[in-house]
Amino acid sequence: MTAVAYVFVVTGAILMALSGLGVLRLPDVLARLQAGTKAASLGLACVFAGAALLEPSVSAVIKLVLSMLFVFTTAPVAGHVIGRAAYEAGVPLWEDTWVDEALVEMDEDAGEGAGGTS
Repeated sequence: MTAVAYVFVVTGAILMALSGLGVLRLPDVLARLQAGTKAASLGLACVFAGAALLEPSVSAVIKLVLSMLFVFTTAPVAGHVIGRAAYEAGVPLWEDTWVDEALVEMDEDAGEGAGGTS
């Protein structure tokens, strides 16, 4: 059981390190947010799972599960808010980005309002 816990902790630490590397190396804010929220959340879940296996008391497991639920609830919301704020502020996308779906949706919405019938 201890070996499995250590595997979880090491896997989580590696995922979190890769997440940090992604935040440093990826080309634009939206890609960095992807690395920062997805990999870090999964890495933290692995670390928490390993900690729960190493300390199997009920109170410790409840605290770890609640902490994990908090992270899984807040990380995507924070990533979305930061990404939306960066987009609204006009932070440039990577030059190899070839589709801007948000801009396409905004253009479609603007076209419906301007020429629509009542």
